[in-house]
Amino acid sequence: MADSAPLPLTSLPVGTKGTVTEIRVDPSEKPRLMEMGLLTGTTVELIRFAPLGDPVEIKVRGYHLTLRKTQAELIFVRPETNDQ
Repeated sequence: MADSAPLPLTSLPVGTKGTVTEIRVDPSEKPRLMEMGLLTGTTVELIRFAPLGDPVEIKVRGYHLTLRKTQAELIFVRPETNDQ
């Protein structure tokens, strides 16, 4: 598989890591995410979805962060490949 295209964070399978390529959230929400370490180029791991699908739990920079599903859908990641 060649370079995979960026996809919404919510499209990653649970337990999969990806690298943030773009954050399309409302400009008023972006500084808060950046303060929590969610920046372009950061590796994130999708941990789980809540029982009803919202919120979404991710692991970023060694800690767990919970996002609204609507926010997570606007964070685009390039899935990591297992070519190691």
